[in-house]
Amino acid sequence: SINLTDEQRALLKEISDPIFQQVVRDFCTNQQFRRDYWIKGVRSLNSLEQTEQLHELSVVLVQPRVGIDPKISGSLGEATLQQAIYNPLFDMLADNKPKKIGQIAAEAERQKIAFAPILQAIILLCGSGSLKVAQDQTIIQQVAKRTSKLNAYLMQKARSSADITYLVSPVTGGGISVPRFYQLFLLACQQRKQAKSHSAPELAQFAWTILSSQGQRLAKEGKALETAEANLAELTAVAEKFLNKHLPVYQALQII
Repeated sequence: SINLTDEQRALLKEISDPIFQQVVRDFCTNQQFRRDYWIKGVRSLNSLEQTEQLHELSVVLVQPRVGIDPKISGSLGEATLQQAIYNPLFDMLADNKPKKIGQIAAEAERQKIAFAPILQAIILLCGSGSLKVAQDQTIIQQVAKRTSKLNAYLMQKARSSADITYLVSPVTGGGISVPRFYQLFLLACQQRKQAKSHSAPELAQFAWTILSSQGQRLAKEGKALETAEANLAELTAVAEKFLNKHLPVYQALQII
């Protein structure tokens, strides 16, 4: 509904060939690049099988619950999320831990919210990147050591470069956007082994020591901050936001 008009959806329903249908959809949305799973000899699930497998699928919120944008963008423009549907859904996922869709559906039913709009909301939020499909707990445990080593390497690289702004989560099996300064703060937390005890000034000082040794400065409102005091003040403000909003998310996603 946020990507196609009623007329476009009606047109697509008239096309029986699935490949041609998708080609027409690409023209409708001016889509030039596709991310698809291609399956040979596909066998469709019936409605019962589909529902059962959906209920066993886990999703996780990969951003802080506080401050989520109430709007979502599609090819037709922006659409405002229905708070009666999305707020309860965000509240269910607010701890940034995987939840089975079946669990979410059961809680939604207790709140007198039908499954269909909840499922549509989950699909839209997965498309926007706010939600991601979570891996099975067994797989998470199997890959956690490797993802930890990769993240340690990437955070070390962040000391000298902002080229890679993603770290990997064993929970999702993919990359999570983490800005360079946040990577430096995570590095400080990791090196001291007690992330929760860190203060914003300590994290700011750790990052500033690295940046200043390379002659690097922060910018604010398009202007470079020249003094150490100004840079530390800005880094402290960024660190406070990191500690209050983002660190709990990164910990839940087992990035650190």
